[in-house]
Amino acid sequence: MSASYEVRGAVAVITLNNPPVNGLGLATRVAVAAGIEQAVADASVKAIVITGAGKAFSGGADIREFGSPKAIQEPNLLSLIRLCENTPKPVVAAIHTVCMGGGLELALGCHYRVVSPGAQIALPEVKLGLVPGAGGTQRLPRVLGVETALNMIVKGDPVKSEILAALPGQKLFDRVVEGDLLAGACAFALEVADVRPLPLVRNLKAAHPQGDAYFAFARNTVRAVAKHFPAPEKCVDCVEAATKKGIEEGLLFERSIGAGTMGGGISMNFLNAGIPVTVLETQQQALDRGVATIRKNYEAQVKKGKLKPEKYEERMALLTTTLDYEDLKGCDLIIEAVFEEIGVKQAVFERLDAVAKPGAILASNTSTLDVDKIASFTKRPQDVVGMHFFSPANVMKLLEVVRGRATAHDVLATVMKVAKTIKKTAVVSGVCDGFIGNRMIEQYSRQAGFLLEEGCTPAQVDKAVEKFGFAMGPFRMGDLAGNDIGWAIRKRRYVEKPHMRYSKTADLLCEKGRYGQKTGAGWYDYAPGKRDAIPSAEVVKMIEDHRSALGITPRKISDEEIVHRLVYSLVNEAAKILEEGIANKASDVDMVYLTGYGFPLWRGGPLCYADTQGLFNVVQAMKRFARNPHDDADFWQPAPLLAKLAAEGKTFS
Repeated sequence: MSASYEVRGAVAVITLNNPPVNGLGLATRVAVAAGIEQAVADASVKAIVITGAGKAFSGGADIREFGSPKAIQEPNLLSLIRLCENTPKPVVAAIHTVCMGGGLELALGCHYRVVSPGAQIALPEVKLGLVPGAGGTQRLPRVLGVETALNMIVKGDPVKSEILAALPGQKLFDRVVEGDLLAGACAFALEVADVRPLPLVRNLKAAHPQGDAYFAFARNTVRAVAKHFPAPEKCVDCVEAATKKGIEEGLLFERSIGAGTMGGGISMNFLNAGIPVTVLETQQQALDRGVATIRKNYEAQVKKGKLKPEKYEERMALLTTTLDYEDLKGCDLIIEAVFEEIGVKQAVFERLDAVAKPGAILASNTSTLDVDKIASFTKRPQDVVGMHFFSPANVMKLLEVVRGRATAHDVLATVMKVAKTIKKTAVVSGVCDGFIGNRMIEQYSRQAGFLLEEGCTPAQVDKAVEKFGFAMGPFRMGDLAGNDIGWAIRKRRYVEKPHMRYSKTADLLCEKGRYGQKTGAGWYDYAPGKRDAIPSAEVVKMIEDHRSALGITPRKISDEEIVHRLVYSLVNEAAKILEEGIANKASDVDMVYLTGYGFPLWRGGPLCYADTQGLFNVVQAMKRFARNPHDDADFWQPAPLLAKLAAEGKTFS
């Protein structure tokens, strides 16, 4: 038995049981995680105590698993610590005898720590030439102070619990228990059962009044004592990082050491490749506006020296305009880029079917509509395919190629070749509402709306996501693409999927005519001729009034929650897309987001990012989000594929 679970009154007790020192091997980690989940699900349980059987709380990592896949398999120690931190009921570590290495790091992830006198406390990794790898260098300075923590970390020697407990201002131990530790821990747990918010070591500050001077002194001392051993100096670097970086940055540092516009844009792609283009519009004014936009884009490139004037003229000479469908009868490829409404698409494709020559490929630039249904408007469904360009189409590299049920193999192959010719990154998608990218982004946008209702402003959400590395946040993105597009999609959803809940904030915005940059007002205000997003007092008041009407008291929402709710919504929907065969592989999904949605390149795409975070952690976060009464609990049920991979300790890759 690697860990046992029992309930004492209103307290769940999880006891590590992996002799001789309760090493935190895989089976133990799995059992502890299961115990926490069981306690959270039990309404009669008010608090949780974690302790160790026999003569140790925990001696840390299980040395029998060093170098094996089990050592890092999910839930790894980092994941288990994060699970403790995010548990909605207080978790108390009942420490006795030996609490070292990963055992101490686990205790630091609990909300409270009680201890018996005489317990040996240490982070001994430096003696093995290592740096603590599960947050010890980041959390210990926050509870013991920088100097005491650094001395313990660079020496690795154990210190008696009563000595540490006597230090002025220490926050490592909440209580020293004389006598029966478990009884004392359970009593303490009941005392704090209703205290909120739950205290987290990660939220404490680590600081030193002399800062740089102290760490320079510490490095000089360490170099003199351990000149041929790099680990002690690396420990100094890590503790210094705890004083200068946020907790997540510090943890990463520790681990790194330890281990109308659309049609014109589409046209430019082909003109750039030397392919003649005919642009069809229904009104001369719209046609003139489209050509003017193309000219303006090319002239800007000439002005910047990126395009020679003669090349500009060559490209414009390849462009023909018309108001008559008959002028398209000689085209090999016709791409429709009209308004995103199925009735409009039907009218266009029926006309195209009537005039296009046999064998011509009829492509729709639809971003969400059913390509099979569009194909049914013609007598040649085998020649119909989706070619979803991303705005601005002359800049964005991604092209979603949507294979319909009847799309011929040669048509698909031809379109993929065309994509390469016009220098696009093409990803094949099956038919579903929104395909790969927009099906996922709908969930992302829904979460962004819920965040507004719960207390955020558009600027706060955008800044958090942009700090994470996105090119732009969801609200700036909406203003760029046009908020009326999303409005049209939601109106359709209200009829087709009445059970799907949305924040009404975006509808209220559109009812004010604030469609984005093209109207000079969206989630932000825009000065004439400029794209700078200016926070709007009108929009903030609109959100506050709506929040008040819903009876929601705003709360402070962290950047981490904002990012994870948005990104993990992408991950969960992507898992469903993979399972349904809409996307062929995880890397296709990631490529869609890297090349079409501004996902930070260095994070590798949403599924790659989920892998790096650990799918166990992703699932745990989703379970937390499901408990939020203002969120969509049904959506946050992990997709079967995601749940399966997480349970098996596997990754999308």
